[in-house]
Amino acid sequence: MAGLLWVAGIGVAAAAPRLAEFGEEIADAVERVMPSVVVVRTENQEYQLARDYFSRRIFRVPSGRRAGIGSGSILDTEGHILTCYHVVRQVDEVEVALHDGTAYPATLVGYDEASDLAVLRIEPDPERPLQPITAADSDQVRVGQFAIAVGSPFSLDSSVTLGIVSQKGRSVGLLPYEDFIQTDASINPGNSGGPLVNVQGEMIGMNNAIKTAGPFATGNIGIGFAVPANLAVEIAQALIAKGDYQPPRIGVSLAELDAPTALRLVNRPAAVVINEVLAGTPAAAAGLVAGDIIIEVNQRPVGRMLEVQRAVLHSQARRDIRLKVLRGGEPREVLLRASRTP
Repeated sequence: MAGLLWVAGIGVAAAAPRLAEFGEEIADAVERVMPSVVVVRTENQEYQLARDYFSRRIFRVPSGRRAGIGSGSILDTEGHILTCYHVVRQVDEVEVALHDGTAYPATLVGYDEASDLAVLRIEPDPERPLQPITAADSDQVRVGQFAIAVGSPFSLDSSVTLGIVSQKGRSVGLLPYEDFIQTDASINPGNSGGPLVNVQGEMIGMNNAIKTAGPFATGNIGIGFAVPANLAVEIAQALIAKGDYQPPRIGVSLAELDAPTALRLVNRPAAVVINEVLAGTPAAAAGLVAGDIIIEVNQRPVGRMLEVQRAVLHSQARRDIRLKVLRGGEPREVLLRASRTP
């Protein structure tokens, strides 16, 4: 036992400098990103119903103002702020507070309800230039790497938590389209809209939601979700430029085959079939038809609708999407380009 303790003691002593160095790297990353993180405060007029018993009419009577809080990231020196749409949805007033405590009124530039993203705009003081956040390539994020969540949980401004990337490509049924980064870094109410960053202080995602212990629980249980930075930045840029975001589409409706059918038709436990091809779309022009079974996208096997949607959503307008489909049991390869028309 003494020998084991002695070996363990040597191990801890040898690791201490490396742990201290790692701690400094985390602190450096936080120091770099903190000036780019803001608090988003909202106020909304609430009403209650009242009845006039003489006229039998029902009125809405102001019952007070409700305050809310979230987080956000500075996108550029012009004052654009990335946050969650649910933080600023249906509110009367929005205020953005910078890391130094300076507060500015904010306006809503645009939002994308499908991804729960919104962009705000403030008019910054020219004498106090903003520090935009640096975004990493979220496609290069690896499961297991360290992740740092920054935001204002429970109104505690500039809070930092550390964890890892637990998984990528999560879909949990909250939004029409989901490609979440899952993390065990503690995320709580008020963190929404704040960044999830790597150890270089670069944003890898925008914190969006958490899984709780039950319908009446709000605390963190180690399962949080963030919108990948690549998608968040792409949508934010579209909102800034045009006020809305049109995702790339190929013009099909999809369905997933049940396991027995998929095994019988493609010898796989899961498969995606085209239910309908819309006229005048890239899919129609490429010759896709209802009943085609998509087995590969860009030379990667697929078995779920999310995998096909993700490939289309992440495609660049100038690049072809390569589909391999089965039609009547025969494989076919189809090239097409996604469209951004509604």
